[in-house]
Amino acid sequence: MKCGECRRHLVKRSLLALVACSSLEATIAIAQSFPTRPIRFVVGYTPGGPTDTVARMIAHKLSEHIGQPVVVDNRAGASGTLGKERVATAPPDGYTLLVMSSGDAIVQALLAKTPRDLEIAFAPITLAATGTYVLVVHPSVPVRNVRELIALAKANPGKLTYGSSGVGSSVHLAGELLKTKANVNMVHVPYKSSADSARATASGEVELSFPGIPGALPFLYSNKIKALAVTGIKRVAMMASTPTLSESGVPGYDRYGWYGLLAPAGTPKEVISRLNSAISDVANLVEMKTALNQQGLEPQTNTPEQFAAFIQKEVAENSKLIKQIGLKAE
Repeated sequence: MKCGECRRHLVKRSLLALVACSSLEATIAIAQSFPTRPIRFVVGYTPGGPTDTVARMIAHKLSEHIGQPVVVDNRAGASGTLGKERVATAPPDGYTLLVMSSGDAIVQALLAKTPRDLEIAFAPITLAATGTYVLVVHPSVPVRNVRELIALAKANPGKLTYGSSGVGSSVHLAGELLKTKANVNMVHVPYKSSADSARATASGEVELSFPGIPGALPFLYSNKIKALAVTGIKRVAMMASTPTLSESGVPGYDRYGWYGLLAPAGTPKEVISRLNSAISDVANLVEMKTALNQQGLEPQTNTPEQFAAFIQKEVAENSKLIKQIGLKAE
């Protein structure tokens, strides 16, 4: 290489390095000043539901924490797809975020193709909260524990009915997982919500269901239903005397609801890190833990990388169970 060419090559490399450095400095500067305007939490479900409730709880405290308004935007429809579409097509700047639930990982597993793939169209920020379900039965069901329920189901195949919040819902799969692991035959009866399935159990329309703890408590207090077990791998503080399904004769049973936050793919890592830190701080406040506990939830945060692996695992496990039970998208 001639001296002139060599000098030009060195100048070019220096300019490229300068541009890259300037770009990096600009990105870091943006992240350090982020946010400078309101943030939007998009929820793909109706107001008042569990995902919306969690979103509003976090939004309120996050707004106080970062000094900017955090607005909840409900885009209900198509099993959460409208909300996902809104966020996936938003500018990747950290100002439009998706509040997702465990149900979104089921939709991803249930559909061969989704308009917005969770693992491609979004950048994970953090898990925010988890919540177990509780297996409850009507008082007329002659069982005192899970082992007796399994024995009753085996002696009466296809006779026991269990309610859920709809085909393909988290609590529907909770029932199907019990059927699979315990090798029993029970009939699924879908309702519009988990609360409706709890009411149906209390009235005797179905023998059992898997509502969230807040929806079950009023009926438990009035002795209209009996709690046999919680569905998570660990016992729950507010129902400490109620065993888990895993320790009640169904080893390895672990099914629960969860909520987390995603940004559009391409959002700068520095902005993701800033959001992760702020949301984690808020989720783990003592007052937030108390508020979540009242909803039967526990704060649980992680790194963006851990949340990405968590979502991948959830989709894979749902896909396996859906294939086992032969569930098809309607």
